[in-house]
Parts: sequence; structure tokens; C-alpha cells
Amino acid sequence: MSDPLIAESPDDLIDLADLEEAVTRAQALVAALTKAVAADICRNGRADRALLEKHQTKAHGLAWYATYAETLKESLGWARTLEKAEQLSQTEKLILAIGCGEYLSQMASGIPMSQTEIVRPGSVGASPEDFQAFMTEPVMRLITTGNTEDNRRALAKQLEHGQFGQSGLDETLEMVRDSFRRFANDHKDAAHSWHLKDQLIPIEVISALADMGVFGLTIPEQYGGAGMGKAAMCVVSEELSRGYIGLGSLGTRSEIAAELILTGGTDAQKQYWLPKLASGEILPTAVFTEPNTGSDLGSLSTRAVKDGDLYRITGNKTWITHAARADLMTMLVRTDPDQPGYKAYPCCWRKSRAAPMPIPSPPMA
Repeated sequence: MSDPLIAESPDDLIDLADLEEAVTRAQALVAALTKAVAADICRNGRADRALLEKHQTKAHGLAWYATYAETLKESLGWARTLEKAEQLSQTEKLILAIGCGEYLSQMASGIPMSQTEIVRPGSVGASPEDFQAFMTEPVMRLITTGNTEDNRRALAKQLEHGQFGQSGLDETLEMVRDSFRRFANDHKDAAHSWHLKDQLIPIEVISALADMGVFGLTIPEQYGGAGMGKAAMCVVSEELSRGYIGLGSLGTRSEIAAELILTGGTDAQKQYWLPKLASGEILPTAVFTEPNTGSDLGSLSTRAVKDGDLYRITGNKTWITHAARADLMTMLVRTDPDQPGYKAYPCCWRKSRAAPMPIPSPPMA
């Protein structure tokens, strides 16, 4: 007997040909929006900072539309990969139908950028013709048959029975996933105790993660890392976070620090810091968030003023993840108060590990 909670058979849940057409239409809509926004913010083929500031809501909306279109494209690629491997089951089709149907619906009627901001095609510059070209029959079918109550109920039942769908990852990343899932399972009970007692993660656990290569996953091999890319970091963070969010966030601090040093550091800084970050010898933290403004770069107020060969930093920061254990702080500061609101610069600040005294501690430099 068929499951009464599922209105359609698996083959009817979603037509990948419809999704392929929807991806094409979404990309065309984004191209039209990009052209419209460029007309407002570009001069001589380049984005003008003052105009970007003036039209920031429109530019922000374009970023959301582009992200949705890219998500649809990657979802289709995921489905095609599973289809080729004969792994596209009912669970994956439900995920596709619900997720893609909802994203297309929001692209048509409004994407909630925040609790009080909704961006619609017309507000980013789409013409009636652009909107009509987007709303093809395949797009409408996915909107009306995708994120339905029946489909959500059916997927919830799949999840209840531990069926989360195939990831579509390659064999190497699946091995990485299995390894870190076992690690998380081995430590989740102890992690709950750390949390309740407000304890630091034991250094033995951090050393074990370092031995597994957590801190150098995306750092290039020439600096002692694995050079595996962002997908590996996502997999590892996800699996460790299943056991304890504190474990899952450890590697992301090294990821942030390494990215900043790789893209903005000197050769000497790369040679010194990156191998130590990759091995776990140096544990970093990200110092971005400020009281009352969060991570809004436009409202950043922490100052860094040049004093000889040093910078003197004044200001307030909060929500510094793993701050006590960190040896290195990557900090967002404002070096020129006359620059536009969003102009801020990262710097690296060495500190002592797990110092009992408040910051600043003597070895900070």
C-alpha cells in the first residue's frame, strides 16, 4: 500500500527538465538585474563607491538574487550527479522539490533579506518583460507543486527515520565525513559536560583534532596544509558540530585567519603564520563583532592608530569565539576614520594563551 502522506509517486515529485529550465530562467533574471544595477552604480565600466553606497539596497538585493540562482544551479548539479549514480531517491527528490520550489517562489514574490527587508524583482530593476520571461510554465509548476504541505510532511517522515539523503560528495570527502562523525560521537557526551561547567575544550581534544588535520584543511600544501578546499571545511565543521558546536567552530577560526593572511599578508607573514596555523601550534580567533552593532562593517568603531612601528588599538569587541585559548587574534579595525563606513582593515594581534588576566595581557604585540 502506498504511503498516504505522499501525494505523488517519487517519479512525479520533481521533473529535472523543469528544474533545468528554471535554472536557465533564474540566471537570465539575474543577468537582467545585474545590468540594471550596473547602470546605477558603475562609471566607466567600474563600480563607483559613492554610487554603490547610494544604491546599496539594490546592490544587496542583487546579491541575494544571484545567490538564489547559484543555489538552484548547484542543486540541479547535485541531482544530476545522484541520478547518474542511480542514487536519486525519494528523499532527495523531496529536498529538491521543497527547496527549489520555495526559492523560485521567493524570487518571484520577494526574498526576505532580513525581518524588515524584502527584495522583489522590480525593486532591483527588473522590467515587466524580465519578470514575464522568468515566469515560464516549468517555473510555475515547481512553485505550485514543490514546497507543499504534503511534501514537507513526507520529508519530515523521512528525516524522522534517519533518511537525510545522499550528499553527492566524492569518495574522499565521504571518508572525511565518516571519520569526523565518529570523532564527534566519541566526544559528544563529554562536550555536554564542558558546556554545563563552562569549561574550555581540553587541550588533548584540540591536539587530536590537530593530528587529524582540522586546522590546515584549506591551507595550501606549500604551507603545511592539506589544500582540500572549502567543501572539506564545510564537511568537517558540519560533522564536528553534530557533537558540539564548540568543536565545529574550532577549525573555522583557523580558516578565517589563514584566508586573511593568504589574501592580504606579506610573504614573511605567510611563511611564519600559515605552517603554525596548519599544524595547530597556533590557535587563532576572529575579533569582528562589536557591542550594539554586531558585524556591521559600516558601523565599525574600533580604531587602529599608527604609533611608530606599532598600531595602538582602542575600542570594544564582543562574542570572541575561543578567545581564551587563542594565540593569535585576527581583528577588524578602522585605520582611517575619514574613509567610508564600510572601509575596515584586518590586522593580526598576538596574545598569550588562556591568560587568567583580562586583555590586554603583557605579551600582546
